[in-house]
Amino acid sequence: MNEFETALAEKDCEKLLELFDDYIENIEDEDTLREELKRLEEVVIECKDPYDLAHEIAHVYAHLDDAESGIELYKRIAERKKEDPEEYATALYYLADAYEHFGMPEEAIETYEELLKLEEKVLKNEREIALTLANIAVNLDEIGETEKAIELMERARDIFERLSDEKNHLISLLDLAHFRYELGDYNTAEALINEVLKNPRDNEIEINAKLVEAEIWAGREDYGKAFRALRDALLKAVDTNEEIFGLVFDTLVDFIEGLFNEEAYEDIHENIGLFVEAFKDDEGYRTFFEALRELAKFKLGEESSLEKIYSKIPEELREFIDELRKPKLNMSL
Repeated sequence: MNEFETALAEKDCEKLLELFDDYIENIEDEDTLREELKRLEEVVIECKDPYDLAHEIAHVYAHLDDAESGIELYKRIAERKKEDPEEYATALYYLADAYEHFGMPEEAIETYEELLKLEEKVLKNEREIALTLANIAVNLDEIGETEKAIELMERARDIFERLSDEKNHLISLLDLAHFRYELGDYNTAEALINEVLKNPRDNEIEINAKLVEAEIWAGREDYGKAFRALRDALLKAVDTNEEIFGLVFDTLVDFIEGLFNEEAYEDIHENIGLFVEAFKDDEGYRTFFEALRELAKFKLGEESSLEKIYSKIPEELREFIDELRKPKLNMSL
């Protein structure tokens, strides 16, 4: 009996999690893969702490375009935890989170609302109540019910403030700023961001504050200030971690692409130098931003040295430049 089969027979969930990736990656046939996932499910529902392993199983199902089977696993876990209110609350949270992760906000809201009732009537943990209110608010915003999202997030904010939970209080202010931005209430959104930035905060909160600040300035079409906020976020992300840097960089790239699509070449040309200067010691990123500046010059009809530096652009970033270089198709009746 191999190590995986032994762990399965002994219902050793910790060992199964450790072996999961290597074991699953060696299965090439989809029918066999599904059979193995079903065997794992029967063990995972009995695990004391099933959620990490359930997460891995659900992701494999999603890769098979069958996210619903992953959701069903979380439902089975929740059903087995019903007798213990605290365990059931945890199971409902992970079920709601799975719905959210797999793009089902309505189902996530319904599950979070069931969790909220349990927390308010039985568990009566104010911090958990506030966190659930915040999660409901984020998903309400996702389906376009932003005003209702603001109402619930304000309730969460007030609880965090009363509990002196500074980190979650600041996060709630960030969410409120984003919601207000979406409604076009830029002044209130800016005031909320300023409140966040005047308080001591960790890097991730400051980065998100700068991203929302960039949204606000972009909404006002003050692209210079939007670029500066994005630069500040990107530089702070350099000192944080690779994942956060990647998220901020993708946000910046989306912003720049939007400006190219709007033919705001002058704004790009005037402001992209902020990033050339910020990454002057990193040849790859510096060249990428220089190429964007030169491309903006070319689009403005000015002399450009894009071709001279094109070969120096890192290959993984060159594709973005190539897409922007393509001429726009003007279609009319």
